[in-house]
Amino acid sequence: MHYTPTYSSWLNQVENWFARIQRDVITRGVFPSTKDLDKKLMRYIRQYNKNPKPLKWKFADPTRRITADSSDSVD
Repeated sequence: MHYTPTYSSWLNQVENWFARIQRDVITRGVFPSTKDLDKKLMRYIRQYNKNPKPLKWKFADPTRRITADSSDSVD
């Protein structure tokens, strides 16, 4: 098993990207064909790439951070 600290994995960024696509394009979308879905996805990606913004990670509650000894303590 390999420990990956919270919010440090590149996979989180990939998941965030697909969540954006799901929220902004697919949810409540009407697609008469897969070609239409492809066209709308590509339009979204092109529009997003015109003004890309990096993801800014933040951890709002430092008391909930996972630490090396957090699995040993039981409240």
